Amino acid sequence: MNEKLFSLPVINQITPYLSQRQIGELPVVVVTHPKVRAAVTLQGAQLIAWQPSGEKPVVWLSDKTAWNPGKAIRGGVPICWPWFGPAGEPAHGFARVLPWTLTAHDENDSSVMLTFELKSSEQTKKLWPHDFTLFARFRFSDRCEIELEAHGDFDATAALHSYFEVADIADVEVSGLGQSYIDKVNNGVTGASVDGKQTYPQRVDRIYTQPADCSLIDDKAGQRVIEVYHHHQSDVVTWNPGAELSCSMSDMANEGFKTMVCVETAHVSQPMKSAGEQPARLASTFRVRSKR
Repeated sequence: MNEKLFSLPVINQITPYLSQRQIGELPVVVVTHPKVRAAVTLQGAQLIAWQPSGEKPVVWLSDKTAWNPGKAIRGGVPICWPWFGPAGEPAHGFARVLPWTLTAHDENDSSVMLTFELKSSEQTKKLWPHDFTLFARFRFSDRCEIELEAHGDFDATAALHSYFEVADIADVEVSGLGQSYIDKVNNGVTGASVDGKQTYPQRVDRIYTQPADCSLIDDKAGQRVIEVYHHHQSDVVTWNPGAELSCSMSDMANEGFKTMVCVETAHVSQPMKSAGEQPARLASTFRVRSKR
């Protein structure tokens, strides 16, 4: 899937490193820079690829995504806002299934920067009765920086629902999660991790409520570590659907769960508070290092 994104026909060459293309029925902004490749769909301002030069793809994307307007994209980094999970309809909020606008871009010899905007409308007010302006900012280089900024007067829950590509989920360990968690697989009961680490022998869906500011994804079979830095967060969510749920999902291959893990910068147990001239923020930075 990753190579397919970068071979899509160019519809509009925006700058030497930046072009607009189309995957299925969805427009996508593609970055092809000597130091990095990346792609962000206008629907949801959703990162669907990030790959520093010389590295394997870092972001996981399902081969079975439908690429239809209004249909959630399985993989990448969905922006879940203004609610996380089933707190409203659609699940994980409307920001990830609405079209955003590319409002600014910049580039230099080492990086490319993009800014997308989403504003409240009659459509959004039927789902959530607040005026808002959202900005999603990306800086792509040897690291990937994502920032969500929310303007208005409201509380919201949110997550940068990051899917990462791994060689084999059976050999993955995530550390830096902290001790206390809410177990969504087990009806929301609370639990405690002795060492702040998580493995994935079966389905896992946990909200860690006292996380460190950095999670390390040790992809042992892939011989690399993905560093996930969390900014302005209250929680870190980690998820893998396991075999049974993966087989029941129409937008994921039966064995799709084997090559992905979600480690998400989130505001779930405590809301993001936007007020007046004080916007709320949620941000994440990704880096990858080889163990070879």
